[in-house]
Amino acid sequence: MTNRRQFLVGAGAASMGTLLAGRTLAAPAQGGLGGLFEAGLSFEQTQQRLSAFYEIDRSVVNFDAAYYGAMTKSVHAAYLDKVAWVNRYNSTFLRSGVPGMPRDQELDKSRTAVADLIGASLDEVALSGGGTEGLYALITNYALLKAGDAVIYCDVDYDEMQFAMDYLEQSRGARVVRFSLPEPHTRANILAAYEKVLKETPRARLLLLTHVSNRNGLIPPVKEIVAMAKARGVDVILDSAQAVGQMPFNVADTGADFIGFSLHKWLAAPLGTGGIFIRKSRLADIQPWLGNRIHSADDIRSRIPTGTVDFAARLTIPAALEAQATIGIERKFAHLKSLRNYWISRVRDVPGLQLMLPDEPGNYGAISAFRLPGVDSPAKAKSAQALFMEKYKLLVVAKAGLASGMVLRVTPALFNTSVELDRLVAAIHQERRTFV
Repeated sequence: MTNRRQFLVGAGAASMGTLLAGRTLAAPAQGGLGGLFEAGLSFEQTQQRLSAFYEIDRSVVNFDAAYYGAMTKSVHAAYLDKVAWVNRYNSTFLRSGVPGMPRDQELDKSRTAVADLIGASLDEVALSGGGTEGLYALITNYALLKAGDAVIYCDVDYDEMQFAMDYLEQSRGARVVRFSLPEPHTRANILAAYEKVLKETPRARLLLLTHVSNRNGLIPPVKEIVAMAKARGVDVILDSAQAVGQMPFNVADTGADFIGFSLHKWLAAPLGTGGIFIRKSRLADIQPWLGNRIHSADDIRSRIPTGTVDFAARLTIPAALEAQATIGIERKFAHLKSLRNYWISRVRDVPGLQLMLPDEPGNYGAISAFRLPGVDSPAKAKSAQALFMEKYKLLVVAKAGLASGMVLRVTPALFNTSVELDRLVAAIHQERRTFV
């Protein structure tokens, strides 16, 4: 998709802000859309104009974009329009659609747009209530598992998906194999760890793989790990909740047959939107959701829970996709990495501070994490999160789960500025001895 959309690019720091253009986004109060790309703008000036595309609370600096991505003003307006439209036609639409606008046909516009985004066909994509719901459906309904088979996951994987893998022991008699990735999380260490656990688990049948870790932002070598698992007859369920919309993404580039993803995170569609991908030739290997017969067994939509959903949110997905298309995913991802590098580069010299990812090409995006000296328990990590909020009005998130211990996660969004990142840097320097 992105090769059809051209971007005006600049150089140096100014290029970090060359992100938003096009008819779908409301223009900033001054300068218009073209003004965003004026030559000679500083990073700070560009960020001021960029932030005008969002209507968010600024009383707290929000570094938690990994949780939920704020909609741009234009996408939010589109969502409100869809809420009003669904409310106006209510059951007439939900039952069968209004004349000339059948319900499933309208929803298929969203499915088609998502399929195009990830390089899949329409019959390989179903919409869900988010990445967690979709991944639960894939994991718990994986059909090829037999009692005594092993399922594998590691410490960087998302808690809810770990719970789903654990459930396979209770419900299917599977043996759960848990392992931790060695630190530092270099490419060599990651590949060696997956190779080792696969080699030591001859009855492995299913592997959970996280595309971008919500704990520390790690991006592992996905394609290589998927190929490694497949060579041993192990299927991979890929958790791409933090990948779709943040970075260039195409199902063919992953090699995975089963993928769950969110759309309300980095794509910044309305809350409660996500989806699943099942390669067409593998559909039978995921059972319908609790015998779902609303859709036929050869329809991927039967693999997702039925019931009343936020139809307005799902109908807004094309607007979010169009907004992202005007940004350009390569430029967006490069900018998000630049935001991450901005604050990371300014705290490297803090004595005793641990940065959780090595700076290897390809192993990080927007998300990263740090550990203050002396923060060696969940209680201290939560106290550190509260301190950053109460004293500095900075939202960073204490995250558990890594074998090495608690961390504080930082996730800048497109609306964050260098001034806000400087506040974070100053707070880290100021509090480096607080917990020692």
